[in-house]
Amino acid sequence: MGYGGSRREAGEAIGTSGDEGIDGLINEDRLGLDTIYLQAKRWDGTVGRPEIQKFVGALHGKRAKKGVFITTSGFSADAFEYVRNIDPKVILIDGQQLAEYMIDFGVGVNSVNSYEVKRIDSDYFAEE
Repeated sequence: MGYGGSRREAGEAIGTSGDEGIDGLINEDRLGLDTIYLQAKRWDGTVGRPEIQKFVGALHGKRAKKGVFITTSGFSADAFEYVRNIDPKVILIDGQQLAEYMIDFGVGVNSVNSYEVKRIDSDYFAEE
């Protein structure tokens, strides 16, 4: 998505036990002047406001201004309403949007087929 230069420079996975609610970091620019903190959940159920509040608490602990919460499932209406009215800025990415980003940016996907569509070049047949 253009953050931090190359994919290697752009971010880092840090999620382990004791990660204090932060699973990864994105360097917003190549110099690392601003960092976006990530939380990722592989869930089947809806992620609600309490989980988002925990993440926001972790952001406050890092003095972070920006966060992204990613889930393979979806978010409750309360979760969306909560992030609209808080500081730090938090973006919620659900499973559908995550899949779209993966396809758009070629992350974790492979091309299976590609198609070439041709049309008649009327200039080729134009009389001189």
